[in-house]
Amino acid sequence: HVQLVESGGGSVQGGGSLRLSCVASFVSYEEYCMAWFRQAPGKGMEWVSSIYTGDGTTYFADSVKGRFTISRDNTKNMLYLQMNSLKPEDTAMYYCAIVWRSCSGGVPAPQAFDIWGQGTQVTVS
Repeated sequence: HVQLVESGGGSVQGGGSLRLSCVASFVSYEEYCMAWFRQAPGKGMEWVSSIYTGDGTTYFADSVKGRFTISRDNTKNMLYLQMNSLKPEDTAMYYCAIVWRSCSGGVPAPQAFDIWGQGTQVTVS
């Protein structure tokens, strides 16, 4: 069955950068939507960014637009989130997720996604 494993989280000072990775195992489809979500302590799951593997179209939440970049290496089934100019409010557990269709416009709901990773913690001080 499909598995997602995130890595790359850590602690960083404000203004710093981190690069998150997510490896997807046992994926048999070629075109689907991959996304990053995050959840801060005491808060709900927040969508961060999505990418459609079919054509590389990307989507970003307003809160991270211009600071975060999402990318994908289809040959390695890897998803990345480059996070620059980090702020304390970016502190959260970050999750990657897959839904077996194209990415939707607007802010996608977490419950729309089929597969989730275990998360990687990002702390910005």
